[in-house]
Order: sequence, then structure tokens, then C-alpha cells
Amino acid sequence: MKLKKIVGAVLLATAPVAAFATNGMNLEGYGPVALGMGGASMAYDNGAAAMMNNPATLGLMGEGSGIGVALGFLGPDVKVAANGMNANSGGDAYYMPAVGYVTKSGKLTYGIGVYSQGGMGTEYKSSDMLMSAGMNVDPRSEVGVGRVIVPLAFNVNDKFTVGGSIDWVWATMDLRMVTSQTGFMGMMTGGNFNPGAAAPGGYYALSFSDTNDFSGAAKGTGWAGKLGFVYKITPALSVGATYHSKTSLGDLETGTGGAQVIGAATSTGKIIVRDFQWPETYGVGLAYTVNDQWMVAADYKRINWSSVMKNFRMTYQNSDGTYADFSMPQDWKDQDVFEIGASYKYNDALTLRFGGNFANNPVPDTYVNPLFPAIIKNHYTAGASYMISKQSSVDFALSYAPEVSVTGTGAAMSSGGNNGMVIKHSQTNWQIQYGYRW
Repeated sequence: MKLKKIVGAVLLATAPVAAFATNGMNLEGYGPVALGMGGASMAYDNGAAAMMNNPATLGLMGEGSGIGVALGFLGPDVKVAANGMNANSGGDAYYMPAVGYVTKSGKLTYGIGVYSQGGMGTEYKSSDMLMSAGMNVDPRSEVGVGRVIVPLAFNVNDKFTVGGSIDWVWATMDLRMVTSQTGFMGMMTGGNFNPGAAAPGGYYALSFSDTNDFSGAAKGTGWAGKLGFVYKITPALSVGATYHSKTSLGDLETGTGGAQVIGAATSTGKIIVRDFQWPETYGVGLAYTVNDQWMVAADYKRINWSSVMKNFRMTYQNSDGTYADFSMPQDWKDQDVFEIGASYKYNDALTLRFGGNFANNPVPDTYVNPLFPAIIKNHYTAGASYMISKQSSVDFALSYAPEVSVTGTGAAMSSGGNNGMVIKHSQTNWQIQYGYRW
């Protein structure tokens, strides 16, 4: 869930930053305005983060242009315990910058943005016997997905606005995992590669990882899109809805020599991650302006993880021309996310926000893995915006996800499973942005 390797950009007054994802592999909120409201964003003006939320709400912005610069902090805390041993993920503090531009002219609003979509990951040490089994490998995982987005919104009339975007999507991935000989051979589903003898103790490691702060060892690109609308039922009450398509990403590939299988000896080759995609998402929401000071919002979002997270499939191509296909069952469930929030305009300069984000854990206990602990359920958020002048502002939001604990119920750990393994995960995150309009 560490996405140090994605540099997001924010447009105008709301910035999504590269992040340690929390609704499965999605962020709990895109931009400090929406994040302060628990992620709710479907039916009110939440700035250019509408590109990641509901692009139609871009049409609710005022005339003019703007630029924003943002910084996000991500503080995940992942702990693992089993058989009297413990391991803590060292990936617990990440800082990400963001920048972008958007403009509205007449009935049209358009711009360009670079956003972090989400991901997941962990960092362990070779001294963590529970994770490394004594092999000289630092187990880790990192999945990062980002988008270059070109949005367009059109005000059909004073009440009805439609919008959409074309998204160029990139994905990167690192993985270093240690598993028993039984587990390693159980993941192999085909091919003619012979991994050779296991390391002492009967373990193998599969590794493809780099040290680049902005990309993983395996890379791929593709396309996606979004559609949405917002309708003012009354001057005070708006309804909005959006649909985000499933991505069409090509396979993620390392370069030749970018992967290793480590046993008693080390073989070097290439990894191809097969058909890794981001799921389709749809959502609907309401926003109600109670009076000149109070506004409340509530969204429902459905993330169809089951269509893309059934199995995690890879192909290892050895330098001698042999290959092996691997498959790791995931069997994620679809996720229902409820986002609620409120804002209070204290005076002309200061607006305060608070909210909650509530979801089910999409990862089944049978297959939960300490390298992929995307088990967070709920978040409690707060935020504020301060107008420094009529043209410049600062937005801030804080998100806290209480600890979630799950116990693996799959195969025995001696055969590469998770039975009896306890995984705990909590987070404290924030986003801050400076925006300037003209």
C-alpha cells in the first residue's frame, strides 16, 4: 500500500496525492476537500479532484483558472504475528508532492491532471524470521497505479451538468516474497522451468524489485474513462452520480534480468504480470446546503474488486529460455463504501469539515497476505480551508483509520499458507495544498 513511487498531481484547490490505499487499493478520499468530508464528493463543488471523483462537478466551479501545489503524508502501521514471532512493516512514513491546472470558460470546464489512483505495499527486513525464513531477502511489495486525466464538463443548463474524462493509466509493481518449497511449487501452474534445489530449510524467494522512488520494476500502461452528472433538484439540494470504467492495462513487465528465483542457487530472468486491472466503480450521492454556514453530503460507492482480483497471475521467463506460470488466488469481494461529511463556514475565510468513510474489508481471511494487507474498513476525517486572499487558499485534511485485525484461515503456513497468522493494520494520513486562482 506504499505508493512512494507514484507522484500525483492536483488540479486547482483539491489535490489527490500518491497514497497508501485504504478502500481496498483505492484511496479513501481524493483531494483535501473531499477527504475532510469522509470522501463524499459526488454532488458538490470539490475542486479539480472531481476528475477522480465525479468529473461533472467540475462544472460547478466558478469562472477562471487556477494552479495548485500539494503535499501528502501517509502513515500506515502494519504488524504481523504467528508462531511466537512478530514482524512490523517499515513502510510507515511517505511524503508525496502534487501539482496541476484547470480552467472554466462559459459552459465548459476542462484541464489536465496527474493523479495517484491507489495501490498497496509493505516493507520487511531479512531479520524478520516470520517473513524471510532466514533467507537473505528483504520481503516487500509495492503496487502503484496513477492516471493522466483529461476531463471535460458541460453545463447543459442552470440545473444539469454532465462530464467525463479520458484517462491514461500507468501501473508499477515490486515484489519480494519468501515461501516454502510446497507453497512455491503450488503456485506454479505450468511451464518448463526447474527452480533447482530449495534453500536450506526448504524455501524459495521470488523477487522483482528496484530502488527507484518513482517506479516499480514491472511496468505497464493503458486506458480508462469516466462519466458523470450532477443535477440541482432545488437550489439547496443536488444529486450526482458517476461511472468509472475498468482499466485496459497491458501486462506489467520487467526488463530482461529484472527478476530472480532464489533457492540454493539464483536464476535470473524476466517477470510478466498478467492482466492486472483496476475495477469498474460507480457511485451516487447527495449534497444539501442547510443554510449559509452548513452543508452536508453523503455518497454510496461500489467497487467491483471481484472482477479483477480473482487471481494474481505472473510468468517468469528464465534467461535460458525456460519459463514458469504462477497463480496466487485472491478472491476479493466487491466493496460497498459509504461516505458522509459536513462542512461549516465559520467566516468568510475559514471553513471546517468532518466526516466518516465506512466500508467492508474486501480481502477474504483465507487468502489475506502480510505483503498485501488491504484490510482497512473505516476512516474518520477532519479538515479545513483558509482563504489567504480572494485568490489564494490553503486546504488541509486529516484521516485516521482505526486498527483492523484479521486472522488467516487458509492453508498451513508450513505449506505456504496463512493459517493462524494475525495481521493488524491502521493508518494516519494527511493532505495539504496551496491553491491560486485568477
